[in-house]
Amino acid sequence: MRLFMSKMLKAKQTYNVTLFQTPKFGQTKGYQQVYDLSVDASDHQEALAIVYKMFNVQDLMPKDYHARFLSTGDILLIDKGGRGSSCYKLCPGGWKKVSRIYIS
Repeated sequence: MRLFMSKMLKAKQTYNVTLFQTPKFGQTKGYQQVYDLSVDASDHQEALAIVYKMFNVQDLMPKDYHARFLSTGDILLIDKGGRGSSCYKLCPGGWKKVSRIYIS
């Protein structure tokens, strides 16, 4: 119950999220920025879940999104405004925080 209440009280904030994909599925270098969006979430984990669902359910995808479904190897950059940014790579076991990406 305490955990539930703490999540309820956690304020939502707006995160700027950038999606990076490689030109071909399975590549490990040459990431390109394919989409930017804003997400309202209480923390990074919730933002990652929202974005994952949005880019894997056809009816939820933005109309101006023209890249492939979100899949293993894709990277999300979550910008915290003036407080830095964090990168997460989608791995077989879920999202893993990464320190750098190779952008072409």
